[in-house]
Amino acid sequence: MIKIFLIKEGIRMEFREIVTFLQAAKLQSFSKAARQLGYSQAAVTIQIKQLEQELGVHLFDRIGKQTTLTHQGQVFYEYASAIMRDLAQAKDAMANPTELTGQLCLGTIESICSSIFPDLLTEYHRLHPKVNVNIITDSPDRLLEQMNANVIDIVYFLDKRIYDPKWEKVMEQPEQILFAASADHPLSAKKGELSLDEILSYPFVLTEKNASYRFILDQYLASEYKRLHPFLETGNTDFILKFLQQNQGISFLPEFTIRQAVKEGRLCILTARDFHIQIWRQIVYHRDKFLTTQARDFIALCRSCEEAASPPQYSGLC
Repeated sequence: MIKIFLIKEGIRMEFREIVTFLQAAKLQSFSKAARQLGYSQAAVTIQIKQLEQELGVHLFDRIGKQTTLTHQGQVFYEYASAIMRDLAQAKDAMANPTELTGQLCLGTIESICSSIFPDLLTEYHRLHPKVNVNIITDSPDRLLEQMNANVIDIVYFLDKRIYDPKWEKVMEQPEQILFAASADHPLSAKKGELSLDEILSYPFVLTEKNASYRFILDQYLASEYKRLHPFLETGNTDFILKFLQQNQGISFLPEFTIRQAVKEGRLCILTARDFHIQIWRQIVYHRDKFLTTQARDFIALCRSCEEAASPPQYSGLC
């Protein structure tokens, strides 16, 4: 059992008490913290009481079903988080393996997973073949919830600019969302910009409504008193791309997902007059999360790939 001694102040606390306190603070619930740590709720309550006695302060207010930090609890939270980061950093330094091992859990959306991650993780695996990488794909909201619960190490997502004091943002890149269709589609033969109504008059295949860029499109159309009824919805970006190439409808996708097909002449970008939507690719991790060497190297690789990438160049829209 690890104990932390603060002799000058006459304080002695157990490592597990700090871990329990941090979980209860993050989840704002003793019962949820108990489930996360594998304790009974009574054990969590006892550990928190022992910690409060050792510190001589009241850490939590529990009113009804609400569990919130007191002012003293918020102050101790900052110090407890720093203690955990320092201990994790010490452990990482002591291990100092000649070849990086361990695990890395990444959260991302499906379009990034299918378009950006294959090349990115191929290079990461070449650099660190013994690191086990786990990928979770979901909507940005759910991924960020899992990151806040310490299930995911890093989230790489696509959405409007999002900020939260609990997070560290290490990358933010603008991304265009574009209408695309087969090179054989009737609209692909037209020169210049098209009216939005003309594009919307054709059948659409779209991502599911919880995709960030689909939601933004729906909001924009609603503001213009327009509606879009796709004949097919799916979360599989690869399926949509293959479907489009068979001249089956129009879709609305991030530029990076269609870049290669446009360069090869299999898809065309349909430019709508007076219509432009830009969102952002973002990489974040929880500020209280100790960033392991595995995670730091992944972030460094993402940054180097962005610096090396050149802006897309198209000889035309097709």
